[in-house]
Parts: sequence; C-alpha cells; structure tokens
Amino acid sequence: MTIKNAIFIVLFFAAIGYFLFNAWRLIEYIRVGKPENRFDNLPRRLRDLLVIGFAQTKIMRHWWAGALHVTVFWGFCILTLASFEVVLEGFHPQASLYFLPGYELLTCVQDIFGVLVLVASLTFLFRRYVTKPKRFSGREMTPASRLDATIILLMIIALMVTMFIANGTHPATNSVIFGFRPISDVVGFYLGGSQNELLFEAAWWTHALVLFVFLNYLPFSKHLHVIASLPNVFFASHQSSGVLPKMDLEAEDIETFGASDIEHFTWKQLFDSYTCTECGRCTAVCPANNTGKPLSPRKIMMDIRHRIEEKGELTIGKLGTFTKGIAANGHGNGNGELPEHVKDVLAQKIISERFITPEELWACTTCQACMQECPVSIEHVPTIVDMRRNLVLQEADFPSELNTLFTNLENKYSPWAFSHDGRADWAEGLEIPLMSMIEADQKQVEVLFWVGCAGSYDDRYRKVVRSVARLLKKAGISFAILGKEEKCTGDPARRAGNEYLAQMLIQENVETLNNYKPRFKTVLTSCPHCFNAIKNEWSQFGGTFEVMHHSQYLSKLVAEGRITPTQKIEATAVYHDSCYLGRSNGVYEEPRQVLVQIGAKLTEMERSRDKGMCCGAGGARMWMEEAAPRVNVERTRQALETKPDMIAAACPFCLTMLTDGLKAHNEERVKAFDIAELLDQATGGDRQA
Repeated sequence: MTIKNAIFIVLFFAAIGYFLFNAWRLIEYIRVGKPENRFDNLPRRLRDLLVIGFAQTKIMRHWWAGALHVTVFWGFCILTLASFEVVLEGFHPQASLYFLPGYELLTCVQDIFGVLVLVASLTFLFRRYVTKPKRFSGREMTPASRLDATIILLMIIALMVTMFIANGTHPATNSVIFGFRPISDVVGFYLGGSQNELLFEAAWWTHALVLFVFLNYLPFSKHLHVIASLPNVFFASHQSSGVLPKMDLEAEDIETFGASDIEHFTWKQLFDSYTCTECGRCTAVCPANNTGKPLSPRKIMMDIRHRIEEKGELTIGKLGTFTKGIAANGHGNGNGELPEHVKDVLAQKIISERFITPEELWACTTCQACMQECPVSIEHVPTIVDMRRNLVLQEADFPSELNTLFTNLENKYSPWAFSHDGRADWAEGLEIPLMSMIEADQKQVEVLFWVGCAGSYDDRYRKVVRSVARLLKKAGISFAILGKEEKCTGDPARRAGNEYLAQMLIQENVETLNNYKPRFKTVLTSCPHCFNAIKNEWSQFGGTFEVMHHSQYLSKLVAEGRITPTQKIEATAVYHDSCYLGRSNGVYEEPRQVLVQIGAKLTEMERSRDKGMCCGAGGARMWMEEAAPRVNVERTRQALETKPDMIAAACPFCLTMLTDGLKAHNEERVKAFDIAELLDQATGGDRQA
C-alpha cells in the first residue's frame, strides 16, 4: 500500500463516517413526525418511482429547464460509476471496472455525459445570475439560499473538469483498463497525456476531495434532494391530489388538533421539507402568489425545514433520544432547568411571525397546482390544511367571515343562511321524484342527482341544475334527488380546517346514501367539490359510490345518441378548468367534448388543463374577503386574452368568480356559461344567464 492509498483510505472513511452521522441526524429529525404508512400499494409506488423519479416526467413539464435537469440527473447516475472507480483506485492503484461487459461503451457514455453535465451546470449559473427567471426570486430566497446553489454548481463543474483532466493524463491511458474516453483523450492530448503525472495527481486528488466535500455538504444543503428525491417520489401519496387525510378526532393520545409545530406533522411531511429543491415551480403557479398574496408554497417547505433544524438541535439527542436530547446536547444546566434561550425556542411554534403566518395559510385556494408542478412530489396542500386545522380547532383563530360559514353549515347544512326546508325549491315544476319516494315504491333509478348547495340555493346556478335535469329527462334517464335529506358535503369546512364540522356532515350524508344505495346506480353531481368529496373522500367514512360529474355524464349521453344537439352554437368558447374536476380527478376532455358537440369553436388559455389557474374560490376562499388584485379578475383576464365570445365552466364557484371577473373588467359582450346550459340550449332550451 502506498502513502497515497493510506491517506485516501483515512479521508474516505472519515468522509463516509461524517456523512452517515449527519444522515442519521436527519433521520432522527424526521422521526419526530407522527407515524404514517407509506408502504401500501407497492406496484403503484414502484411505477411512480420509475415514471416520475427515473424518467423525470414531471420536471419535463417545462421542457428547457427540465431537459437541463434531466441531463444532470442521468449524468450523475452514469457518472457514479466513474466516481466509484476513483474510490477503487484510492484503495489500489490498478483497480478498475474494465471487467464489466461493455466497459468501453460505458466509459464513452461517461465522457459524453460529463460534457453535457458541464454545459448544463454552466447554463444554470447563467440563468441564475444573468437571465434570472422570476421563480428564482422571492422573500424566502435569501443570499444564503442563492449561495448554496452556486456552491453546488461550482462543485459539479469542478468534478467534471477534474474528471476529464485526470482521465486525460491517467498513467493507464493506453491500457485496456482505461476504456474508451474520447473527450478525455482530447483533453489529455493538449495537456501532455500520461507524461504529465503531476497534473494527473493534482486533478485526481482534487476530484476525490471535492467528491468528499460534496457528499458531506448535501445534508446541510437544499441539494439534499439529490439523495432524497427518489425516496420521496416512492413514498408520495397515490391517491387523488384532492384527497385530504382523515383526522382521527377520537384518538386517545391526541394532544393537539392539527399541526402547530413539527412534531404534529407526519414523518412524510417533514421529509417533504428536506426534499424541496427550492426550484420555485410551486410558487410560480400559485394563484395566491401570482396576485400578490403572502403565500409561497416553497417558503412553507423551507420554513418547516428551518424549524426542524432549530428545534431538532435542542430536542433530539445525538443517540436518537428526543426530549432527553436537551441534556445530551449540553443544553441543560444539570438541575433540570433549561436555559432561557432554550425555553424561548421550545415555546415558539411553526405558525408564527418568524415562520409561517396565518395570513399565508388562509391565502391558499387548495388548488393543488403546487403539487402538480413539484418535480419531487411534495404534498403542500395537506400540510397547509393541517395548520389550518390547528388554527380553527385548537386556537379558534380564523377569518371572521368563516364564523358565518361554520354557523350556517352547522345549523342550515349549507354555506348560506337559507332555510333547509327550501333545498328542493329549485326543482319546482320539473316533477322530479325524491329518493324517499323511490324507496317506498321499491324501484331503482339510474341516477341519484346530488344537487349541491349552490344548485339548491344560488339563483345563477339553479338555472344550471335545471338544465341538467331537463337534459336527463330528454335522454330518458330515470333519476331522483334527496331534497331535504341532502346536506353540504363538508368540503368547505374541511378545506377551511374545521375537520370536526366536516366529519359531522360527511357521516350524516354517508348514512343517508348508504340507506338508499340499493335504489340507485350512479351519483351525479354538478359541483366538482361535491364530486371530489363523494368520489374520493367519503370512502374514509364508509361511503363508496360510483360518482360522475355532469360534464362526464352529458358528454357520454351525447356520444351514445341519447341526447342530440339540434341547434349549433356557433361561437368561440374558452373553457376554464375547475381545479377539483381537472387536477383532482383528471377530467379535462369531457367538458371540451360537450362544447365541440354543440358546434362551438374551442380556444384555449395559455394556462389550461393540468396547468390551469384556479378561479380563486377553492379552499373556502369563496366565503373569505380578498384584497386586490383578485385571483378571479386575473383568471378572467387570461380568458379574455383568447378573444372569446363566451367563457365556459363546469363548476358553480368558477361560474360565479368568472361572472364577477367579467364585471370587474367591464366586459358586457362576453358572458360566462356552464356547459350544461349550453347543451340545454343546443337541444331546444333557452339560453339562461
């Protein structure tokens, strides 16, 4: 063994040891979170790992930046073997992987990817300091955050440059163990090749040392995602993005409702914060952030990570004990008393002026655009709602407007203060039977029409559900409604953090539908929020039903010839995607098909389909005041840019927000319609608006 090998071995084990120590430290921090099973449905998780993790499909949603990231990702995967050879050579000067099948092809590919990674890294630096994309800015992006990215990029560049120099001047350049390295050969030719031993040693040692520094810098850097991203994709939820986890309100060991600090989150939520790449894609698409509100989904993740680090240093011992770690880390004074600065840190919460403010949390529309765009599958919305739950259930700290919402839901079973006895008044004159009548007659209907609160009480959307009812009759569909037995699905209460009230409404509705389950085949909804709740969330409470949204059902009826448009609507229509219909449930084509089926010319906004922008009403924002500029006004502006004759929607809240947006723009020519109204008109009904 040479002195070189001896020194390398000491440095190697020191670097690996320090890395493992810090990795264990991070694992202990994450273990502070509550347990959660993320090993279910392994086939789906493995598929996501391959498609999202290795194939990098989500990051390619922005092709230019995505292509650069994919290049670096796959470059690192392939160049890992090159780094492994450096390690082997550190243990033995003649060590090589030349015995591997296709070794020459592998070394050639390594050289090619080395160039690609080098170019990509230089491009990243250029973008960061010259072109400066907007998403690289934000109050959470401190000089330290920017420096962190720069340090990582410079280390990557150093690794690539030293790899080419070391390979180009390697003593075994002409040996079979060297492989085929075309780029390194060119570099070596201009640097004197294998005769330049001094340059080889300098490049080799620099490469090895930078590799060790890089490895041990990761646990303290946002670039920990290099290691954490693949596991985070594997552990990501495989449910619809519109599903919120059920909160066990009757758990015996429950100490607090919702999350006010790091120990109240699950381990996966804490792991999310360490996986965040700080790329800003989530914040760039956030409708609240786009309109000047304080919310930044990226900042939420960064703040959680910072709080973990701050509290973890005090409360987690070096050997894995939690609160005992205060003494283990030398923070106690020997008599059980804690220093004042320790008390101060422990007394603080994640929801505070130092970290995440209530104003940030209440700005969220729960549209899930952040989750859709995140390349490493971070779940921002459930984390935000968990903190809302704490504010509502634990602190009774919420916008005053929500007090009216909660009171109405509890007493009137609707967000509005209308009499529950009038829930079926919208159907006057349409001769629609009640499910209670169907049960008495021992008959079965094809459809249970879940009208929803907006369809029952909102004058504008009453016209829409009447259109749906007429279309069902034209198609010969047997259907019934619940009338006074129908109550709010609990969606606005749940998104607003009032899980107790939401569960009360859900359980009552589930009991009602389960009683009638033998008497209907399909639940049909006109509200995407009702659709999402019944389809995806009620199963948490024992309610499993076949559910369709009216856009799906009506498109199907037209395609089957059960509804035939007789009057073409020759107008240019732009369709606005509802978040809880589109992103939550993947329903994009059917509403557009209805528009095409009635003869409309379809145009698209730049932000459409799964890149669509929220109308601003989700997450119970419909019942909260909003400072200008308003989300719905901005979304309406985007729609008007397409020069449409009409804006089409398939959601009561979207329809309201877009109608108000048109008024804010003083637009009188363009009107907003639900697709059901347009289809009703195309089959002989009157346009109603």
